[in-house]
Amino acid sequence: MDLFERVSEDIKNAMKAKDKVALETLRNVKKVFLEAKTAPGANDTLADADALKLLQKLVKQGKDSAAIYVQQGRQDLADAELAQVAVLEKYLPKQMSAEELETELKKIITEVGATTAKDMGKVMGVASKVLAGKAEGRAISEAVKRLLA
Repeated sequence: MDLFERVSEDIKNAMKAKDKVALETLRNVKKVFLEAKTAPGANDTLADADALKLLQKLVKQGKDSAAIYVQQGRQDLADAELAQVAVLEKYLPKQMSAEELETELKKIITEVGATTAKDMGKVMGVASKVLAGKAEGRAISEAVKRLLA
């Protein structure tokens, strides 16, 4: 069962359970997936890798929105946004811990032969592909800067 089918099935389960947060979130995800499937050149298909990228984008947007709501003093809106993020994160692969991320990045830095901060682009190119879905881009970037400094 691919990600699109899983989301569709979970929408039914959320309806039965009367889980409004999950239902609203999953309907939004399905809408985004359908838009991606019907985009020009998509041939009415959506690979799981592309679906994961869309989910990661939605999670990042949700976290960013929640941070803005907190800055504005609207904790109620931030909580609602974070509840939706929690639903979305169930579909993402397990995120790497800081230690696991650092270990993987050290391997990549050694493979690429990076020694200074000027080599960050080379490292980020490889790291972004290898660690896609396992770690946030911002976390990867910060760790690479720290390791090359």
